[in-house]
Amino acid sequence: MTIFSKIIQGEIPSYKIAESEKFFAFLDIFPLQKGHVLVVPKIEVDKVFDIPDTFLNELMQFIKPIAKAIEASFPCNRVSMVTVGLEVPHAHVHLIPINNANDINFDNPKLKLTTEEFVAIQNLIISKL
Repeated sequence: MTIFSKIIQGEIPSYKIAESEKFFAFLDIFPLQKGHVLVVPKIEVDKVFDIPDTFLNELMQFIKPIAKAIEASFPCNRVSMVTVGLEVPHAHVHLIPINNANDINFDNPKLKLTTEEFVAIQNLIISKL
């Protein structure tokens, strides 16, 4: 079982943003930017392009309002959708508010946020959904 499956099942706490029958969205605890959200399918599939086609179509529909809420919550030029997938063998999409291409450089230092900051970000994004 992957760490993401444990998060989905509530075995590991998370800052949940949204959930559907097929997907779970939560704040990345090692964010590149404030508002960095991870979206994962509830099925364990290693690679994004191995997700069943029906899931891929629904993934975009699930992500869109979350991306719009992130964009409304943080000053940014856009919300980037990135699939790297090397750190956890469970398909996932990063939604990251960006102002330039360097904002999605995964070699950049990760932000260190307090619990209070995570909760404030979570509540802000949820309030825009």
